[in-house]
Amino acid sequence: MVTYLCKIAGVSRSGYYNYFSIKSQERRKQQDEMDEILRVNILKAYHFKRYKKGARQIKNTLAGQFKIVYNLKRIRRIMKKYGIVCPFRKANPYRRMMKATKEHRVVPNRLNRQFKQEVPGKSLLTDITYLKYGKGQKAYLSTILDSSTNEILAYHVSDQITMELATDTLRKLKRNRNFKKVEGSLIHSDQGTHYTHPDFQKLVKKLGLIQSMSRRGNCWDNAPQESFFGHFKDEASIKSCQNLDELNKEIKQYMNYYNHYRYQWNLKKMTPVQYRNHLLKTA
Repeated sequence: MVTYLCKIAGVSRSGYYNYFSIKSQERRKQQDEMDEILRVNILKAYHFKRYKKGARQIKNTLAGQFKIVYNLKRIRRIMKKYGIVCPFRKANPYRRMMKATKEHRVVPNRLNRQFKQEVPGKSLLTDITYLKYGKGQKAYLSTILDSSTNEILAYHVSDQITMELATDTLRKLKRNRNFKKVEGSLIHSDQGTHYTHPDFQKLVKKLGLIQSMSRRGNCWDNAPQESFFGHFKDEASIKSCQNLDELNKEIKQYMNYYNHYRYQWNLKKMTPVQYRNHLLKTA
């Protein structure tokens, strides 16, 4: 009977008996005990600062916060074994809410996807996204991101998509002591109404920045900003917020986490703030 079943299963008789040997069972038991230790440590990183993470983020958080080094293959094996699932991103592009008037002016794409300038404050990206929370409520988030460091330098939240959503974000950028304008600093956006509006463009010039815009319908020209919105919506607990005050609090906590504690693979495994300081030291 054993020979017949082994033939059907495609295993040898020796392999079958070896699997059930005391030595093999003891080895599997030791492996399970070791995997349980790995699972506990991985879950520490997975839930660090309340935000769920993928394998790369777990690896960086383990090393940066807990001084534990596991390779990606091991982390992914444990995640698969214990059903630890990272959030999956879904496309949710910003929809323009208003039509431009004749006063609105489109400017050239001066950034031209040169995101990594290796100089903090050299290239800034801005955009607006909408957030669904509570019982069908909607809010809007405007951000300004330094594409060299991925640091969020300014953001503004509103329940209305008015011009102030964009201009107030610019004013907050001006008040940020960590933002140091350099020669040739530019701010890049899509061709949305807020950014072609005379009020926004006047404020950009007043701040001494050069304006740049993506080509029409080309999200890749502002890819790091779109990427940030994707991670933010995956990781922040915005749907459970019941009102705008709770939403603001959650966004504030996430922005602090993202800038100071969220390690990024493409920033030499540093956080945005760590990478900004790194660039300043090596300049």
